[in-house]
Amino acid sequence: MDAVYLDNAATTRVAAGVADVVVACLREDYGNPSSAHAAGIAAARRVKTARAALLAALGDEDAGAGDVYFTSGGTEADAIGTIGAARARRGRHLLCSAIEHPAVLESLALLESDGWQVDRIPVTRDGVIDLDRAATMLRDDTAVVAVMLVNNEIGTIQPVADLARAVRDRCADAHVHCDAVQALGKIPIDVRALGVDSVAVSAHKLHGPKGVGALWLRRGARVRPLWAGGGQQRGVRSGTENVPGIAGFGEAARLATADLAAQGDRWRTMRQQLVDALRTAGVAVRENAAGAPRAPHIASLAIDGAPAEPLLHALEARGVLVSAGSACASRHKGPSHVLRAIRVPDRAGTLRVSFGRDTTFEQVTRAAEVLVDVLRDL
Repeated sequence: MDAVYLDNAATTRVAAGVADVVVACLREDYGNPSSAHAAGIAAARRVKTARAALLAALGDEDAGAGDVYFTSGGTEADAIGTIGAARARRGRHLLCSAIEHPAVLESLALLESDGWQVDRIPVTRDGVIDLDRAATMLRDDTAVVAVMLVNNEIGTIQPVADLARAVRDRCADAHVHCDAVQALGKIPIDVRALGVDSVAVSAHKLHGPKGVGALWLRRGARVRPLWAGGGQQRGVRSGTENVPGIAGFGEAARLATADLAAQGDRWRTMRQQLVDALRTAGVAVRENAAGAPRAPHIASLAIDGAPAEPLLHALEARGVLVSAGSACASRHKGPSHVLRAIRVPDRAGTLRVSFGRDTTFEQVTRAAEVLVDVLRDL
């Protein structure tokens, strides 16, 4: 029996249509997009098409508010949106949520080691930032404020637009960065409505290839490049563009947003089906952050008295693949900083189950049955 893969918040299988685009760029449109000959022009056309698709997916179809700069992934995009923005300002104060992805937290930690001061906005028990507290933490010298749109462990949707308005009222020069890696292709995104200066996204979270991401940057926003080079992408991110990855990203974004509402409804139904099946079988399961607005593709399940790691391995042995908390930090020992922030008891094992476009209801049923059996055996 094939494995039941329910770890799509970690990464996704590349969609067939996306793979076709990538292969076509590897085999046919393989030119350097900076070259002036026909092969280069064909490659540049691939990049242009992908940029247009991604801008449309971000709600900036006419590129009237900003532009997209392609990167090696979400981590690099976050680095430009935080480190690059901080270095372009005089202020030495940085603010982020307590539940940011390590890509943001570690970028800010690098700045902290160079003399910046970092504060973290607390969150409620449902995993949403405390806006009132955030407003009091803003200072005259705040340079960067970073808050993700969808949390990668518990799926909570953060009030980014409200926070951006508070930042503008208090410190107009501050750069507001948003990690939307878990949001793109899962919930509607409108960068204009968000009111932020930069947005980081990644291809492999929405059935695109690994190794490619992008930073949407508001027109007029200031960032310093992380390195210099040939001046590609207006010098914001020098280096020959990864045309196969970029083209695949564009196709993945197009596919993901074409039926966004229908996929969201399907994932919500799957999440409820999973929880209902566990409770019907007598499992004392609690959905973390159930009282907050959440992206539909993530279920964070806390089970008292069931340690997450043994549970994870027992499920894998029976062909069900999920994460304990977050795959991005699963190799680090110790409790998740996100679960600690929302005050999940250490005795509760937490599994993150996440759905993709190719997840079936039959797989969800199978996963629930296996999880019930595993809990009985532990």
